[in-house]
Amino acid sequence: MAAMWTVNAIVTDFAVKRQPVQVVNVWRMIMTILLSCGAAFLFTGSSLLQYADASAWLWLFVSGIIGYSFGDFCLLNSYRYIGPRFGQLFMTLAPMSAAFAAWILLGQRLNLHTLAAMLVTLSGIAITILGRGKGHSVKLELPFKGVLFGIGAGIGQGFGLVFSKIGMDHFVAGIPEGMISSVGFIYPFSANVIRCIGGLLGLVLLLFLTGNPSDFPKSVSDRRGMLLILIAVILGPAAGVAGSLIAINYVDAGIASTLMATTPIMILLPAYFIFHQKVSFKSIVGAVVAVIGVSMFF
Repeated sequence: MAAMWTVNAIVTDFAVKRQPVQVVNVWRMIMTILLSCGAAFLFTGSSLLQYADASAWLWLFVSGIIGYSFGDFCLLNSYRYIGPRFGQLFMTLAPMSAAFAAWILLGQRLNLHTLAAMLVTLSGIAITILGRGKGHSVKLELPFKGVLFGIGAGIGQGFGLVFSKIGMDHFVAGIPEGMISSVGFIYPFSANVIRCIGGLLGLVLLLFLTGNPSDFPKSVSDRRGMLLILIAVILGPAAGVAGSLIAINYVDAGIASTLMATTPIMILLPAYFIFHQKVSFKSIVGAVVAVIGVSMFF
């Protein structure tokens, strides 16, 4: 799963270099909805959406707005300013955000162990992005705007997962008991469709508010760009997120975030060989410490 997210980050970075972030995001949602519906129909002959009640729709819809409209908007913009290597580093904030969201929404406790994990994760990020300034001061070694987008991406991912957890519980409760065993591996795709519908509406609104809507029809002529988006969708919002939704049915919402926990480490080699970025010992240590912090949650 981590390797899938690593390749997804690299391919998505190439896509946003060819087309505006808002356009890439809208296409990602459209393609994900089509692929997820297709997968559900292929294996079950139904989208399974008929079993989702109002509560499931509400929680999953809001999850899509938080995770896709806000989270992915921030993530892809972070790629523009700081690249996928550092963008994925900030995704280690997702378990921390999920823990806070679970504390607020599910009543899960924030014990000393969890707080220690948060501290280690933040330390790893700080080691990577902070350097020595004049005198005894420290300075930010990355563009501030990119850092803000990275933080937003991690927060959106974590909170979105917890909302998904609640929505999935409602979704599963509506499926006839005798069908659970036969559709257990596929209904997360249907649940993801609801998330994507919420995400798509939010991203279309962002396209009109922060982008140029005329860029969207023009993007169709860029065949290579469209192919990159399709590959990114298959590896990310379609298979990757559906896999995450499967995970949160069996473990706590925060644990599901570790599906991508080692991505900041795995992406170091591609960053060096593909993007020709300097990978310092400090950045390696920071990525490892951040991932250790994520693992401490569990």
